[in-house]
Amino acid sequence: MTMNSTENLLKSVIPTEQVNPRTKDIDLVSTTELLQKINTEDQQVPQAVGRAIPQIAVVVDAIQQAFENGGRLLYFGAGTSGRLGVLDASECPPTYGAPPELVQAFIAGGDFALRHAVEGAEDSAEMGKEDLQKANVQANDVVVGISASGQAPYVGAVVEAARALGCFTAGITCDANSKLAQAAQQPIVVEVGPEVIAGSTRMKAGTAQKLVLNMLTTGAMIQIGKTYQNLMVDVQPTNLKLKARARRMVAALAQIPIEEAERLLEMTGYQVKPAVLMAVADVGLEEAQRQLKAVSGKLRQAMEKTGSLSD
Repeated sequence: MTMNSTENLLKSVIPTEQVNPRTKDIDLVSTTELLQKINTEDQQVPQAVGRAIPQIAVVVDAIQQAFENGGRLLYFGAGTSGRLGVLDASECPPTYGAPPELVQAFIAGGDFALRHAVEGAEDSAEMGKEDLQKANVQANDVVVGISASGQAPYVGAVVEAARALGCFTAGITCDANSKLAQAAQQPIVVEVGPEVIAGSTRMKAGTAQKLVLNMLTTGAMIQIGKTYQNLMVDVQPTNLKLKARARRMVAALAQIPIEEAERLLEMTGYQVKPAVLMAVADVGLEEAQRQLKAVSGKLRQAMEKTGSLSD
């Protein structure tokens, strides 16, 4: 069978399974050339994500609203897509001081599937419904299905069931005509085209999904006040590097010596926000905590009230 006939055969399949004509000779070129081909394809991904920003923005706003009303963000995916969801969710507590239950991720086949392929897991709609039930999903939660092809029954079943429960649902996919795109209240379609290696969605599709997930949680966390400017003021300083970062943030925002910043952080249990407020408002820990609570933990608003916003 010639390459042309192979391409013709695969033209009608879903985008993530199509043959990429730009890389059909990738097994014949030098190492440098094949890496250049991969890099050239990768450069298309940010542009594809950029075209989906209006869709992503709708979902970020929905997540913000959910967080502010006691809801959660729940990811459901299979294979690479599921692993990326778990990665994004697991980074939220240390980065933003978010409680672990605020952003959760579920992968078809359970935790074992993080390191091993679980045959048939993505094809099980029943497993999806069971995981949704285990998550005790409520109407004020946001459920995001992740599937490059948009065809995984596990993911589709979750999104359909969550929508029936009254949840806001989104689907991250690379195929606008997929079942997931049709099932989700707000599809996020990132059309990256055929992969460097046909069907290897851990490549361009996986990169695109990671970028979208970054936007969803980062955007929502910013909107609910987990940052001040572009600083992670709710960071959990669980190691020496993060403790040093916390000291630098407090010193810079409060315009005080690093030694004073360290003293205040030790008083707060290394919480950046109250330490900053204690310095700029000249108040004790209890009062700083009260002022932050009054503005839902948003440091910018608390500092505005003291007239001490930092540049």
